[in-house]
Amino acid sequence: MTGSLIQFILFLAVTGYAVYLFGKVVYHRYLYIKLGKSVNLKKEAKARLKEFAIQVFGQTKLLKDKKSGIMHIVIFYGFIILQLGALDLILKGLIGQGLPIPGYEYFTLIQEVTVALILLAMGYATYRRYIEKLKRLKRGWKPSIVIFFIFFLMLSVLVSGGFERVREGLATSAFAPFSSLFAAAFSGMSHTAATVGFYMSWWAHLLILLAFLIYVPQSKHFHIITAPINILLRRTEPVGKLASLDLEDENAESFGVGKIEEFTQKQMLDFYSCVECGRCTSMCPANTTGKMLSPMHLITKLRDHLTDKGAAITSKSPWVPAFAFAGHSGQNPLEAELIGDVITEEELWACTTCRNCEDQCPVGNEHVDKIIDLRRHLVLTQGSMPHDGQRALQNIERQGNPWGISRNDRVKWVKEVDPDDELGVRTVKENPDFEYLLFVGSMGSYDNRSRKITRAFVKLMNEAGISFAILGNEEKNSGDTPRRMGNEFIFQQLCADNIATFQKYKVKKIVTACPHTYHTFKNEYPEFGLEAEVFHHTELLDRWVKEGRLKPRHEVRERITYHDSCYLGRYNEVYEEPRNVLRAIPGVELVEQARSRENSMCCGAGGGMMWMEETAGTRVNVARTEQLLSVNPTVISSACPYCLTMVEDGTKLKEVEERVKARDIAEILELSVFGTKNS
Repeated sequence: MTGSLIQFILFLAVTGYAVYLFGKVVYHRYLYIKLGKSVNLKKEAKARLKEFAIQVFGQTKLLKDKKSGIMHIVIFYGFIILQLGALDLILKGLIGQGLPIPGYEYFTLIQEVTVALILLAMGYATYRRYIEKLKRLKRGWKPSIVIFFIFFLMLSVLVSGGFERVREGLATSAFAPFSSLFAAAFSGMSHTAATVGFYMSWWAHLLILLAFLIYVPQSKHFHIITAPINILLRRTEPVGKLASLDLEDENAESFGVGKIEEFTQKQMLDFYSCVECGRCTSMCPANTTGKMLSPMHLITKLRDHLTDKGAAITSKSPWVPAFAFAGHSGQNPLEAELIGDVITEEELWACTTCRNCEDQCPVGNEHVDKIIDLRRHLVLTQGSMPHDGQRALQNIERQGNPWGISRNDRVKWVKEVDPDDELGVRTVKENPDFEYLLFVGSMGSYDNRSRKITRAFVKLMNEAGISFAILGNEEKNSGDTPRRMGNEFIFQQLCADNIATFQKYKVKKIVTACPHTYHTFKNEYPEFGLEAEVFHHTELLDRWVKEGRLKPRHEVRERITYHDSCYLGRYNEVYEEPRNVLRAIPGVELVEQARSRENSMCCGAGGGMMWMEETAGTRVNVARTEQLLSVNPTVISSACPYCLTMVEDGTKLKEVEERVKARDIAEILELSVFGTKNS
């Protein structure tokens, strides 16, 4: 038997076994995912493929951090380019010659330059992790093993190229600059020694490559396979839209997610797509202010629990070889409580549902829906909720507002802000031919500070000649707070009641100053039968200014920074409209601070946190106010009553409320349209 035949048989045996192990590990994890609930994904191939191409090949999410994004692009495209190089090297070791490619010298140059760029990228990755010591990046042998894999894989390419040049007697070439350097180091070596060196480096390259192949699905690097699939199968519904529960299912023993297998298969795919880059956690307002929640650790803990429990249920081990990878938490996964042993209640109630984690995630993971599903189980099945939140929900259920003020007082704001009826606010019964329904909301109706926003917007609507009406005491809470806090029952009840009222009065257009109400009506109510256009007040103010219906004629000499509401910005991409209004006001100096637009930090009120007291770390609204104050504004503007309240409280806690005011966009525009005397 010739040496070449032995080489070929060994190659087939080693490669075949490695591919078998790889397939086994992937298949076992596939079985774990199959334990989840099936989910019907909308067949929107064109939209899915477009977003897939943008995110996978454009690496758009990764470029939110430009330094690591560029590094990852080099590695991503480098490995694509090197696939032909790997095949070329394998053929040289098996049949003695490489790929029959025209312009082979240029092919060699491209391969060597690519190898060098990847080595530089790995050097930068090491620098970021161990010298710059980015807080979001883990350190240790497990997070770093891929650096060693890639480094020695690339090194073996250049070394084998160097030995090949010595063996073949090839002269130094500018088309093979790096392998020529290695060849120079090996000069004087005999043909036999060079041949042995070539095959040693060839086998080293193959074994490292195959070891990496087996390692990938057993580590965070499984995202190489799962992330593109995850992005392709992403939900195409409006971002942040929560899945509804079938509350009439008589066979349901519980609601929400109380066991890992009660997540959907798509949610489980998220678990295995996490790359543990820490971008989500580094932007999380709860984590950065000292709360228990880490979006990354939430996902990885759920992943590890799924792996442990999946292995126990299917009797299929997730590890090969077991001695090298197996790590057990010490708990019996079949007995461990998902909420309590795996995820704590404290983590779940720290989330503000701001979606900054999801916006940053380069692999399309969704964190908020999982947290809400776990909250639903706590609230609807276990009856567990922080006392403050429970009181707010009880008040909403009984009186339609979080304070428990009489539902019959909902319309009192009209007389209290307009005792002489100068504004002419009419109910839908008094003005049945209205164009817009002004949904005032609980904050705009009951909260004294937010009533000023309502009054300003009403004045502007009148000035613009808009026919509108309110529901008065027939208005109820939108249901956003109950839904985000996990009480789907109250939400669906309010949703049905509100839609019935809208239909009763033939509502076609709804406008609200609350982004939470706006998002809920616009993106979640249609599933339950709402057929109406929904607007945020800044969208209409921008339109009316452009149309000339509103004329900002008075100067407002203020240095203003605008705070993007999560539910207006990240949830609904309304970024320019509020800024357009401010730009149209003479005298305004609009300044942006670092955390703005899609990177804006939450004020701390979302997800029901408006009604619950923070007990750990720094208050989120104080941290956000400090960011806003960094550009030395005289006014902090917002377009959300929750945000305005939190920022105003922040300026008071920072003792700057006398020199820095918090104002809604409508209030600032009112000053410019009417002047200070009439505002």
